Amino acid sequence: MTSKKLIKNIVLIGFMGSGKTMIAKALAKKLKIERFSIDEMIEEEQNRSVAQIITEKGWPYFRRLEHQMVKKLSRKKGVIIDCGGGVVLKAQNFELLKKNGIIFYLKATPQVIYRRIKDDKTRPLFNGPHPQARLKAIFKERLPLYNQADYTIDASEASIDGPVAEILKKVLA
Repeated sequence: MTSKKLIKNIVLIGFMGSGKTMIAKALAKKLKIERFSIDEMIEEEQNRSVAQIITEKGWPYFRRLEHQMVKKLSRKKGVIIDCGGGVVLKAQNFELLKKNGIIFYLKATPQVIYRRIKDDKTRPLFNGPHPQARLKAIFKERLPLYNQADYTIDASEASIDGPVAEILKKVLA
């Protein structure tokens, strides 16, 4: 696909398991532009997984790293930024990403998300008792923040083709 030169970034937000990384990779391939994953970049910089960082240093430390990465990536132009699920918890992150980006909330129900991530032991929020109840509570807390996105894209289906096509339609219009 030939694309017109994007001036704004495509920013993907949403709960873990909503398909942000897969959709970001597909968009990058179709548009032939760079993709940056905040979590992957933090892992690379810290030389350990997000789960290890949180276990060793705690959530506040991870959120500071995340904010630093948002500041760095939000200065770029015409790229795809795949955000971690909790990036919206800091209002300043949202403001920075919105300044030079179009924000897409990839929406999936808590039931769909749970089905997708229930066996993934790398998800630090769900290493403990009652993961389904925790997921629903965290989802409910974050939903108003996700709903501040420029566009909401339904990402509940197994295929990423629909969300990718919807995003392309919005950014190439």
